[in-house]
Amino acid sequence: MENVLILGTGIAGETAAIYTARANLNPLVITGAEDGGQLTLTTEVDNFPGFPEGISGPILTQNAKKQAERFGARHKFGLATEFNKIENGFEVTIDSGEKIQTKTLIIATGASARWLGLDSEQKFKGKGVSTCATCDGAFYKGKEVVVVGGGDSAMEEANFLTKFADKVTVIHRRDELRASKIMQDKFFKNDKTNIIWDSEIVEVLGDNSGVTGVKILNKKTNEESEFSTHGVFLAVGHIPNTDIFKNKLDMDDHGYLKVNEKNETNIKGVFAAGDVHDTRYRQAITAAGSGCRSAIEVEKYLESLE
Repeated sequence: MENVLILGTGIAGETAAIYTARANLNPLVITGAEDGGQLTLTTEVDNFPGFPEGISGPILTQNAKKQAERFGARHKFGLATEFNKIENGFEVTIDSGEKIQTKTLIIATGASARWLGLDSEQKFKGKGVSTCATCDGAFYKGKEVVVVGGGDSAMEEANFLTKFADKVTVIHRRDELRASKIMQDKFFKNDKTNIIWDSEIVEVLGDNSGVTGVKILNKKTNEESEFSTHGVFLAVGHIPNTDIFKNKLDMDDHGYLKVNEKNETNIKGVFAAGDVHDTRYRQAITAAGSGCRSAIEVEKYLESLE
């Protein structure tokens, strides 16, 4: 039986692996469907401490993985498909059919950003199409960008981007916003913002240098038009990767795991780290801190069993 099993190899999971490995717990880390997590979609990370020139998202997670392995962490490719409580611990089944038993579990499976489902969107992912204004906004100083969405997240992203971009245009498929009044007021009072109603993006346009514009469909008139832009920021929500824990662990209405001040779920010995429970910050540095916290609490929990 493993001392600790970690699900996810994003920065939260790898930080947890570093700390549990250094505590001689010999952690086993399951990669999940997206080895490296959401940082693998970010070309440049400029806000992670210790890298004054910035660092590539994939390199950051790969470095963390190597660091964890240096202290004894083990990695296994696979996707967790089932979770059960057993006597003296837990059992996780991965997609190969292998069943792994463990005394403790750290869930760092993250939350996947919702995408529009366009081939062109995937083509320019990380080359002008982003799901994180805080991560990538600084690359658009003096440029024009669009934000897709109509909720609080879209308004927050749009207002944040005005710190850098000359113009921020929100594209919303309805004729009214879902965002709270206070967020709407802040948006409409900003002289750098604009909104295109009743419309959706049907194609992201670009060339070898990146995004150059979007093709928009007006849902009321059924007319298509092109809109020039340097960047497309998606703010249509995230989906926490928690399906296998439904009806077994406490979650909020959106599927995010509920945790206490120790990052522990409603089942003792099961902890969460990173975006799988963080609905507010969703930053690499907060995910890393969350992974550290969970790892330290796992160590204390195992000591209490002894």
